[in-house]
Amino acid sequence: MPKISILMYHQVGIFPRPDEHRAIYCHIRRFKAQMAYLHLFGYKVLSLRTALDGLFGNGELPHHGVVLTFDDGYQNFSNYALPILKRYNFPATVFLVADLIGRNAKWLEEDGRYGAPLMDKKTVLELRRHNVTFGSHSLTHPFLTLIDRERQKQEIGGSKSALEDLLGEGVKYFCYPSGDYNEAVVHLVKDAGYEAALTCDRGAATPLDNPLALPRKAISFGDSLIGYFWKLHMKHKRKLQPAKQG
Repeated sequence: MPKISILMYHQVGIFPRPDEHRAIYCHIRRFKAQMAYLHLFGYKVLSLRTALDGLFGNGELPHHGVVLTFDDGYQNFSNYALPILKRYNFPATVFLVADLIGRNAKWLEEDGRYGAPLMDKKTVLELRRHNVTFGSHSLTHPFLTLIDRERQKQEIGGSKSALEDLLGEGVKYFCYPSGDYNEAVVHLVKDAGYEAALTCDRGAATPLDNPLALPRKAISFGDSLIGYFWKLHMKHKRKLQPAKQG
């Protein structure tokens, strides 16, 4: 059965070794090595659109296909990750928290962590010129299953409208904040008109998956190239995750 590794990153930059929440950080040295690895060994880094066509449409998935996704829309994506992606002409999908563009990641602050800066509107519009696709990560990054239905609709549908106004184009992809979702939330994502949505569930994506609840493979701070290889080639079975990814 065809499958593809959708990789999940958050922040890319220079960080001290974190004691926890390691999946939220990728040191630039590791990121450079990981992208060089993909390039050197002939991995096909696909846009999310191309991957979806291969999984659920008439397209074909290449051997060793990979999709690069980045949650939350941190400013350090532009400063650190983008130059490396441009070097190899790798496409990426970035999920934005629509009401917090140009502000700090307040959900991290509320959890007692450093509220890293999020990219501003100017940066978002500039990145559209560099093989970057944007999706929605809600309006304010709540745990969607813990809020009432009307607010769920606004977080899901309202963020789509806000980002479409900013970008001047349709927003087709959603990413569940903190990986928190259930069947009712998935139905609201469908009703809002999204074509695909990504979770924090671990594993490779296959044609048997619901396109509105696709699994990914989280890249963590401590992943060596051996660990990176292991995730790409061995960690295919879907594993549900607690909603703690950020």
